[in-house]
Amino acid sequence: MMGRALHISDASEITDETPLRLDVAAALAYPGGGMTASGLRTEKARGRLAVERVAGRDWTTLGAIARMRELCRVNANPPDSGYDLSEAERQGRVTSGLAHPRRRQAVPHRML
Repeated sequence: MMGRALHISDASEITDETPLRLDVAAALAYPGGGMTASGLRTEKARGRLAVERVAGRDWTTLGAIARMRELCRVNANPPDSGYDLSEAERQGRVTSGLAHPRRRQAVPHRML
């Protein structure tokens, strides 16, 4: 029957591998809002979210969203100076001036 949706009365019925429509998956994975089916499609296009297309509809799982979130995780920036580094870290750090000394530019020879 068209237009008839399956209603899950108990959230414990949903596992990490239960196929979910993107709008439902977004609502379950991000209960505070902010993520939509469109956002999940964007992550699919970027290659970070596994999506199945069945009968012209996109499906994903909470497990796939968890893997996507790992790929999207932003690492903290390393400190710009050596001030916050341990002694061992400072010893392995080379300043850009020492790592890449300036090379003399070739001076063109004048033709005599």
